[in-house]
Amino acid sequence: GMHMVTATGIKQTRRNWVKKIGKRILHLTDRFCASQSLIGDTPVFDPSIFPWIKDFEANHEKIRSELDLVLQDRDSLPSFHDISPDQKRISKGDNWKTFIFYALGHRVDSNCMRCPETTRLLEKCPELQNAWFSILKPGYRIPPHKGPTNGIVRIHLGLIVPEQREHCWIRVDDQILHWDEGKCIVFDDSYEHEVQNNTEQQRVVLFFDVIRPMRAPGRILNSVMLALLKRTAYFRDAQKNIKLWEDRNSLKTD
Repeated sequence: GMHMVTATGIKQTRRNWVKKIGKRILHLTDRFCASQSLIGDTPVFDPSIFPWIKDFEANHEKIRSELDLVLQDRDSLPSFHDISPDQKRISKGDNWKTFIFYALGHRVDSNCMRCPETTRLLEKCPELQNAWFSILKPGYRIPPHKGPTNGIVRIHLGLIVPEQREHCWIRVDDQILHWDEGKCIVFDDSYEHEVQNNTEQQRVVLFFDVIRPMRAPGRILNSVMLALLKRTAYFRDAQKNIKLWEDRNSLKTD
C-alpha cells in the first residue's frame, strides 16, 4: 500500500515537480524582471552600463599574473560538472575547468587567499553572485544552453585569448562575440548561448555574475527568486561539492 512508497521515490517525484513548477515560475519572473530592468532587455550590453568594469580592465595584468600561478596546477582544478553535476550535458571530461572565488554569494576563502588582487576587485563589485576563472581547453565547444534566470547579468573579462581569436567565440542569441585580453563583454545568460574554441590554444576568462539593475518591485521579486534557487537541490549539490573540494585542498596546503 501507500506506506511502501520509498523516501527516494518521493524525493525524485518532488524534484521533478519542483523543476516543472519552477520552470513555469521562472518564465513568468523573467518576463517581469525584463519589464523592470534599468539596463534594457537585450542579449548583449555595452560594458559602460557598469562603471566599475573599468577597474577590472585597468588591472587585468594583475589578475592575469594570479591566474598564471593557478594554471601551474591546472590538472588539480575541478571541472565544471565536478562542482555542478547538472552541467554534465555541457561540460565533458577535463575540458572546462573552474577556479571558484564566489558561488551564489558564498565566498571560497582558500581560493580568494591565493589571488588577493582579483579578490580585492571582486569585493568592490556590487551584488556579486558568482565569480570564477573559466578555463576552456583547445578545440572544446560548450553546446547551446540557457541560464536559469535573467535576474543576473554575466561578465567575462578576457585573460587568455587564442591568437586566432576569430575562431574562438561566444554566441548569445543572434550575436557573436569575441574576447579581447583585458576587455570585458557583458551579456544576459538567460538567452541561449554557446561557446566554441576552434583553436589550438586555451581560452581563459574571469567569469562573474552580478544582480541586474532593476526598479524596486523587480529587485524584491528577484531576491526572493534567488533565495529560492539557492535552496534547490541544483544549487545545494554545487555548494556541497565546493565545500568538499575546499576541504580536500586545505588538507593539501596545510
